[in-house]
Amino acid sequence: MNKIQIKNITKKYNNLTALDDVSFSFEFGKIYGLLGRNGAGKSTLINIIANRIFADEGMILVDDIPAKENMQVHEKVFCMSEADLYDKDLKIKEHFRWINRFYDCFDLNKALTIAKMFDLDINKKFRSLSKGYQSIFKLTAALSLNVPYVIFDEPVLGLDANHRELFYELLLQDFENNERTIIIATHLIEEVTNIIEEVVLIDHGKIILQDTVIINKIGKTMSIYCGILFIGCIVLITALFRYVFSAELVKNILNFFMKAAGFVKGDTINYFYPSFSLLLIIGILGTTSFVVIRRTELK
Repeated sequence: MNKIQIKNITKKYNNLTALDDVSFSFEFGKIYGLLGRNGAGKSTLINIIANRIFADEGMILVDDIPAKENMQVHEKVFCMSEADLYDKDLKIKEHFRWINRFYDCFDLNKALTIAKMFDLDINKKFRSLSKGYQSIFKLTAALSLNVPYVIFDEPVLGLDANHRELFYELLLQDFENNERTIIIATHLIEEVTNIIEEVVLIDHGKIILQDTVIINKIGKTMSIYCGILFIGCIVLITALFRYVFSAELVKNILNFFMKAAGFVKGDTINYFYPSFSLLLIIGILGTTSFVVIRRTELK
């Protein structure tokens, strides 16, 4: 079966238990959020999957193949790590060439295109890049590899808001064009709730939750229902005023609300105030709806 299976993984560092009998699966063709605070065990688990360290107990299976020291598995999984594992004295374009030699599925032209979108100077050495641009280089490499399983470990570390938004946009485009399993390990839970399909929550080396994410779907559904309700109310009110109420009744209703709102002075109506108030009311309702829906999505 096409999935990564984590079976009873335990990892200890002296007296510290980083992972404690962890078992779950990453199914193929989904975007996962591996969420937890710093030190929860995310990076340890990722490094075990990527064969950078080994578990004390348990095993990892990738497409039913044991992952430990297996080159066949190595070609299926790529991990963009928070740790700096690259030669600091090589230029970025030289790193791309090395990755291209090591991975047959690396798309060098795509990497150069993404680097240009991020304004990444490929003629600079890795050590001369800021923390943010080091992250950009690593996520560019990950997005340019056509492997079945891609893991992003704190991918937006050091990125500004515009670059984070661009990364998430490119990530979704990549997933639409090339279905595979994407795992985003992060402590920035709010930023990924609209992207991930399933969440795996880890704390103190234990999996405390694995479930399908429906929060963003709830927000979108609320938006649709609110829109339908708003349009329905307009249609209903228009129909009542046009086909049910008499002209005299409509006039009396409008005059009542005009006077109640203070828009009528004597027999003269000042149209500036009702227009301004209407726009203000629409703005307040729109802003309130957005805030409520957004908070629902992020909770």
